Amino acid sequence: MKTFAAIDVGSYEVAMKIFEISTGKGIKQIDHIRHRIELGTDTYHTGKVSPARMDELCDVLSKFDKIMKSYKVDAYKAYGTSAIRETDNTTVVIEQIKLRTGIRVEVLSNSEQRFMHYKAVASKGTIFEEMMKKSCAIVDIGGGSIQISLFDKDTLVTTQNIRLGVLRVKDMLSSLQARTINYVQLLGELIDNQLESFRSLYLGNSRISNVIVVDDYISRAISAVKIKDNIVSYDEFKKLIGRYRSKSTEQTAADMGLDEESAVLLPQSIVLLAKIADMMRASTLWVPGVSLSDGIAYEYAENNKLLSVSHDFEDDIVAAAEVLCKRYGGNIERNHLVEKVALSIYDDTRKIHKMGKRERLLLRIAALLADCGKYISLEAAAECGYEIIMATEMIGLSHTEREIIANIVRYNKVAFIYYKDRSANTLLDKDAYLIVAKLTAIFRVADGICRSYRIKLEGIKTSIKDGEFIITIDSDEDFTLEKGFFYRKSDLFEEVFALKPVIRIRKVFNAL
Repeated sequence: MKTFAAIDVGSYEVAMKIFEISTGKGIKQIDHIRHRIELGTDTYHTGKVSPARMDELCDVLSKFDKIMKSYKVDAYKAYGTSAIRETDNTTVVIEQIKLRTGIRVEVLSNSEQRFMHYKAVASKGTIFEEMMKKSCAIVDIGGGSIQISLFDKDTLVTTQNIRLGVLRVKDMLSSLQARTINYVQLLGELIDNQLESFRSLYLGNSRISNVIVVDDYISRAISAVKIKDNIVSYDEFKKLIGRYRSKSTEQTAADMGLDEESAVLLPQSIVLLAKIADMMRASTLWVPGVSLSDGIAYEYAENNKLLSVSHDFEDDIVAAAEVLCKRYGGNIERNHLVEKVALSIYDDTRKIHKMGKRERLLLRIAALLADCGKYISLEAAAECGYEIIMATEMIGLSHTEREIIANIVRYNKVAFIYYKDRSANTLLDKDAYLIVAKLTAIFRVADGICRSYRIKLEGIKTSIKDGEFIITIDSDEDFTLEKGFFYRKSDLFEEVFALKPVIRIRKVFNAL
């Protein structure tokens, strides 16, 4: 049994959940403490957290620290989301929190944050699995933005972030609210304008049967009327929101057990979700009532092998990369071959490179996106590929991981730039740059072996002998072209791993 605390420093609230986690009983929430504080109002208006709110935040986190000690927690994780992530002085804010409270807050990228929400939803088991059997969308409504992830029979099709969070929308329209009696209509027009681009690019005329909602206020509204499993038809949802629209802020706050400041954000959540459900022509909505804290606890249990995980979340990240490859006209068959060869080399050199499962995943994704830059320019495909990957959010990956992948794709084609000569705008530290060097070295060799767009490779084996890394290829075709490119691209591998790559061809004759 482990006692774990999950702290969410959000845009409009700081919350902490205390969990008991065991291999036998799973994850059990035993306490939930929340404090209303609109950090996002400062960030979205001025780009900084004000001294007054900083004092309030540190005071709350200091109290959280005392509560954790009273529970004698074995471990904790504290994460900041968009209100911290989008400040101009993020590093200063994090350092001040650590010095004044002793709590170390890590900042999640948007894709990492949404992936944790996704894990929290998946932890619900049977209902999640049933929802995923049909076309499904996870709509994650936050303070700064919403994330819409589309699935087709449990396969992630696309995930997109739209800057229409409840707090951001409220702040955008705050100056107009007092001057109009049609605030809801004005809010709807703003949302429609943003959603139209998403609909035309990613949805078209498709219908999404099930919508899973990750939200703080709508979940409380549905829980307040005690609907079984928080599953409603869209018609039932429209009746429910009609009920809340007719009530004053004071009545809504009383019904839901909210303070009036929090109840003010319910209309934004309702209109956002109603517009999205209309656009998708949804039939069923499920509001599981999970939060980032639940996802943090799930990840802790998963990483510490306290939980049996049935869903393969890594497959979701790979599926998203495959969709991206197809969108930019990539040669998916060849890219899968490069992936196969690269992973074979990676696995056979584990004792040398000493990288783990996560780096292996980054190599897979780089292989799938290797030629995406050709969509923009055949001549400058490497640099264009880098820009596409850096501009495309991939759920579950941090910004640093995305930059590692983008650099592997770039340096596969252009000269490797060493750490001392790196660009001033990179976020990669020395450890991350070493990962780029190792993975690029492996990837170049794999790409050289698969140089032809014809699939020639029947099998591959590797061995290490006398300072050579010997790659034996089974093939029934001429491998002269691949040999030439292989030796042109193997210098970085020899430099990074102190092994000279050598390719040998073993002829395989297929019976007619």
